[in-house]
Amino acid sequence: MTLAELSAGQHAQSMAEYVEKRSLAARPFGSRGPIRYDDANNLHPEILADFEKNGFYIFEDVICDEEISELRSAVEDTIERAPSHPGSETDALGRPALGMDYPIDPFIFIKPLSDPWGGTKLLSGRHPVKMVEPTPNNEAPEHVVHLVLQMCTSMPSALRLYGHPDLLSIAEAINGPDFVPYNDSIFVKKPGIGGSVAWHQDGATHWDNPEWYPGIHGFNFQVQLYPTTPANALWIVPGSHTKGRIDIKSLVEENDEGERLPDAIPLITNAGDVTIVNRQMLHGSFANTSPDPRISITFGFYPHSSVLGVSGGLNISLEKNKGRRKVYDAQHKHRRSAVVQLAIDARNQARPQERRYQYAPFLGLEDDYRYGPAAIESILSNYTLYDIAI
Repeated sequence: MTLAELSAGQHAQSMAEYVEKRSLAARPFGSRGPIRYDDANNLHPEILADFEKNGFYIFEDVICDEEISELRSAVEDTIERAPSHPGSETDALGRPALGMDYPIDPFIFIKPLSDPWGGTKLLSGRHPVKMVEPTPNNEAPEHVVHLVLQMCTSMPSALRLYGHPDLLSIAEAINGPDFVPYNDSIFVKKPGIGGSVAWHQDGATHWDNPEWYPGIHGFNFQVQLYPTTPANALWIVPGSHTKGRIDIKSLVEENDEGERLPDAIPLITNAGDVTIVNRQMLHGSFANTSPDPRISITFGFYPHSSVLGVSGGLNISLEKNKGRRKVYDAQHKHRRSAVVQLAIDARNQARPQERRYQYAPFLGLEDDYRYGPAAIESILSNYTLYDIAI
C-alpha cells in the first residue's frame, strides 16, 4: 500500500512517529512568548532578533477569550452561509449564499483531505509537489470549504481584528511605519476532512532582485481560533527564509520520507496565540486526519519599498482573471491600505478603552475613514480587487 492509498485513520497512524520526533525538535527553538516592548514602547529587540534568525515567532495569549469566541461564531456563521456545493447560489438551508454580490467568490472548495495546489501551475506554480491525499471516510462530504476570502466584508469581528493595535505595532516594527497589506483569508481545516497545503515559499517577484534580503516579501500573521496540534498545524523549516528560492521539488523527491521533510517543525499553539512567519519560509501543512479543527485567520504585510512600482499577480482572489497583473502605484497602495485604517476605526468604536494604533500613511486623514455604512460600501465591498501580491 502506498501513502496515497492510505485511509484517513491509516494516514494518522503513519504520521505518528514523524510528528512526535519533529515536535520534540521544535522545543529548542523557543521563538515564542508574550508580546513584549522595550522602554521606548518598541517591539522588544530580542523578539526582532529571534524572528530575523529563525523566520517565525509564536506570540502567546494575544487575543482574549471574548474576542476568540466572537470570531469563532462569526466564522461558523460564514461557513454555514457558503454555497451548498461549488456553483450553487443557495446555502445548505436554501438561503441565498453569502458572497453572490462580491467581486470574487469568497469560498474556495476542495475535496476532503485533498491538496488543491500541489503539483499544479496555480499560484505561479509555487507548490511544485503534491502532498499525500488520504482516502476520506465514506461519510465525508463531496466538497469542503478550504479557504474563506473577503473576511473584512463578511465578518465585522474579523475587520476589528485586522485593526488590533499590538499586531499592527509588530507590523511596523518589522516593515516600517508605512507597511502595506497583502491580503486576508481564513484557512479551514475541519477534523478528519481538512485539506493540505503543499510545501512552498510565498512571494513571486523579488527572488532575482539585486537588493534581495530575507524580509523583502514580508510576513504573514495567523490568528489561531483553536489550539493547534502537530497533526493539523502549519509546518515550517526554520531558517529557510534566508536561503533564497529553494528547489522544493528536488528537496522532496530526494528525501527518503518524501513530504515529511527532516528539518520541518510544527507550530503548536493555543487558541488566541498568533504566529508570524516570514513569507519566504518553506512551509506547508498535511491533510488533517486528526479529530481536531484548525481555523487560522491569516493576513500579511510588506515593506513599502517592496511594493511601490512593482508588478504583481500572485493572488488567490484573482486566479480566475489569469494574466491580470497590476503595477502597484501609490493610488493602488493607498486604496488597499485604507482597509487597515478602517479596521483601526472599527476596533476603536467597539473597544474605546483600548489603545488605538496610529497608522502613519493615514495620519491626519482619520475623519475620512470612519467605519460606517458609507465606508462599507465604498471601501469594503470590493477591497479584494486591490489585494497586493508580490
